Amino acid sequence: MDSAARANELREKLREASYRYYVLDAPTLSDAEYDRLFRELEELEKAHPELSTSDSPTQRVGAAPSEKFAKVTHRKQMMSLANAMASEEFDEFAERVHRLLGNEPVRYVVEPKLDGLAVTLTYEDGRFVQGATRGDGLIGEDVTQNLRTIKMVPLQLKGTPPKLFEVRGEVFINKRDFVRMNEEREKAGEPTFVNPRNSAAGALRQLDPRITAQRPLSIYFYEVGEAAPFSSHWEKLAKLREYGLRTNPENELCESLDAVRDKYRRMLAKRHELAYEIDGSVVKIDSEDQRRRLGAVSRTPRWAIAWKFPAEEEATTVENIFVSVGRTGALTPVAELKPVYVGGVTVGRATLHNEDELRRKDVRVGDRVFLRRAGDVIPEIVRVIVEDRPPEGRKPFEMPRECPVCGAPVLREPDEAVTRCTNLSCPAQLVGRLRHFASRLAMDITGLGEETCMRLVQTGLVKTPADLYSLTREQWLSLERMGEKSVDNLLAALEASKKTSLRRFIYALGIRMVGEATALALARRFGSVQALLDASLDDIQAVRDVGPVVGNQIWSFVQNSQNQTAIQRLLDAGIAPEPEAAPAASGLFAGKTVVLTGTLSGYTRDQAKAEIERRGGRVAGTVSRKTDLVVVGEDAGTKMKKAQELGVRVVDEKGFTDLLK
Repeated sequence: MDSAARANELREKLREASYRYYVLDAPTLSDAEYDRLFRELEELEKAHPELSTSDSPTQRVGAAPSEKFAKVTHRKQMMSLANAMASEEFDEFAERVHRLLGNEPVRYVVEPKLDGLAVTLTYEDGRFVQGATRGDGLIGEDVTQNLRTIKMVPLQLKGTPPKLFEVRGEVFINKRDFVRMNEEREKAGEPTFVNPRNSAAGALRQLDPRITAQRPLSIYFYEVGEAAPFSSHWEKLAKLREYGLRTNPENELCESLDAVRDKYRRMLAKRHELAYEIDGSVVKIDSEDQRRRLGAVSRTPRWAIAWKFPAEEEATTVENIFVSVGRTGALTPVAELKPVYVGGVTVGRATLHNEDELRRKDVRVGDRVFLRRAGDVIPEIVRVIVEDRPPEGRKPFEMPRECPVCGAPVLREPDEAVTRCTNLSCPAQLVGRLRHFASRLAMDITGLGEETCMRLVQTGLVKTPADLYSLTREQWLSLERMGEKSVDNLLAALEASKKTSLRRFIYALGIRMVGEATALALARRFGSVQALLDASLDDIQAVRDVGPVVGNQIWSFVQNSQNQTAIQRLLDAGIAPEPEAAPAASGLFAGKTVVLTGTLSGYTRDQAKAEIERRGGRVAGTVSRKTDLVVVGEDAGTKMKKAQELGVRVVDEKGFTDLLK
């Protein structure tokens, strides 16, 4: 057999072996046999470069890193799914479907909701030619070379697919592979990854596909993009497998809603047995004709929904309780936990908020507790497993009477739940104030992290934020772990921060209860630092959204002689806050309050806020009856539900973009 024929034979054997291993889960070759054939093909192609083809199993890793990802316009929009967070919300979805379709029988397909990254792949004449991320649903990033590194992605389809065939899939990392990958990184002294989803997303967006190839990425295919002649989704999934595209074996065809609910319960019960992370079930209408008639709302189809699982809980042990001190002097009890994997991340600490919350939950050192990631973000102790306490009990935790950092007396005001350190010069408060002062939404001083702030306070070089601007280069270099390049970058960032807005400057001062929105309102009302310092209590309380309590906090702060001196020193250092532009009187959002929730793919939070404010609007952090509009992004939380309950108008990202246009 000549070299060309042998190369073709090897490629076919390796493709068939991959198909049986990844798609059918019925391998016919041992790993050693596969490796032997793979190496033989590698040697053949190396000796005869003319035999190498782009769809060869040996060509999964591209050579040179890409400088940036090109944009890909999807032939068909990649839509997002609406979420059902409870059975009642799923029932509403089902009722809406049956109302729109009348008395027609409806079949459903239920699929595991993978916690990964959605992608689309294009095949021409059966050959993989392009792959892209979801992006904003209309335009994604070209990650073709990175997708080629995933062994489950066939570079050449089997059978006779359409000439142009577009397929959708979800890239993820198996739980076992994730643990093994982190163990290897830890041994190598490299930082570990937080969770499988972020690791998969980061791996797929590496500029160098050789790095992607080192990550244990997997993929399941679940949908087609460009229209193809299918009458049902179940038929479509079968055809994907026939073409060599891996579909999830947990997918199930359900003839009734009762069968859907039963499948959901079974998936919930076995979620920890699965090799990968899932956070719910995706329920889809099977009939393509019914799908077309149901249509979509903006970017969300009416024929599918993601029925999410309840927030995940795990049991663990409280190994210690300590108290942290924040920039306002607030003492916060924190539980140190035996590390546990919950909600997709490893959690070792959980805040207990304040003394009242600590007493209400009665958390004690040594207790077994149920931990939940509330909203899949904040680790929260749900309850103590009191049944596991020893008969003699455990000693309740007592809040300290002195600050654990500086030893000063602590005080809890009668109308507050927070205990505070009474020493304004407390090092912990000063570190917190410096971090807040330098934060992105305040003075935006890049390079001034927590460790540097701690060293500045410990060495006594900085006692107020104004001291940052008077330190010499030599003083910065005297700090541990501060090299010349780091110091030069930090000095440049300090100099650049002197040109800032009045809103940022007011926010950077760290006045209690003054967030970004209040800082903007104060900046627009008074126009200068001096006007704010000269304002009366009545003037301050007259500012929009500044009530008696917040007004008193602001007035007390600006009347304090030490604060006035600190502010003047900042101005003397060369900081020149620029007045805020008046809100547009006739813009789209003039006089309106807008709330942003979830993640927007086409805008950062700051960019979205700027677009709203430029058109006269105000961005708030909470939804109330005074809210005029809520803009909903990916993974929106309770704010969207609150808006629906109050009858506040809600738009998704496309609707928001359309409004801006």
